Amino acid sequence: MKEQRVESVERALSIIEAFSAKDAELTLAQLSEETGLYKSTILRLCKSLERFGYIVRKPSGKFRIGPSLWRLGSLYSRSFELSEIIRPELRNLVDDIRETATFYVREGNDRVCLYREVSPHPLRFDLDEGSRLPMDRGAAAHVLRAYSEDARPEDHAIRQAGYVISNAERSPQVTAVAVPVFGRSGEMRGAIGVSAPSFRFDQQACRRAIDSLTAAAARLRDQ
Repeated sequence: MKEQRVESVERALSIIEAFSAKDAELTLAQLSEETGLYKSTILRLCKSLERFGYIVRKPSGKFRIGPSLWRLGSLYSRSFELSEIIRPELRNLVDDIRETATFYVREGNDRVCLYREVSPHPLRFDLDEGSRLPMDRGAAAHVLRAYSEDARPEDHAIRQAGYVISNAERSPQVTAVAVPVFGRSGEMRGAIGVSAPSFRFDQQACRRAIDSLTAAAARLRDQ
């Protein structure tokens, strides 16, 4: 069956997707550059997005994300009922390993960065909570797939090991380690991982991260 798409909806969503923690406010020209849409098209779509609270236009003329997205994001996060137990474990991991710790869940063919605690080091890999990433590369992606219904035969080795280490798969010179997180009844909750510049993440550091992540996952299973 051919995939059905609504072009006007995708254009509106591309405007929302243009914003990030780094680019929280964008001019009309910047939105046009980021989305590839004509300025007239952006203005027309933004009127509808403003009406429903997804976009706000400031007196300066710049655009920013509106309160409706915060509301939906909060609903999405609360739907997992995990924040109160995941965030403390991420903070513990950062205190212990001194590198960025992240919790991912799978949504269809993507993985979503649900919670994140950043490294105290000035040189680190930044990613916004709520970001969607592909499922074909990265330690957390491999973990999520290995314990899913569409697991591949080669994923058996991941389930036996209980962890994945990836090197420069999604970003050059970044190494990541991830382990699965299960609930009390054995259901897959997500993947918890640590990432860092490869020069700081040697074999010994990876081994320590695996031990800390495994311990964190065990505590989360008991909650």
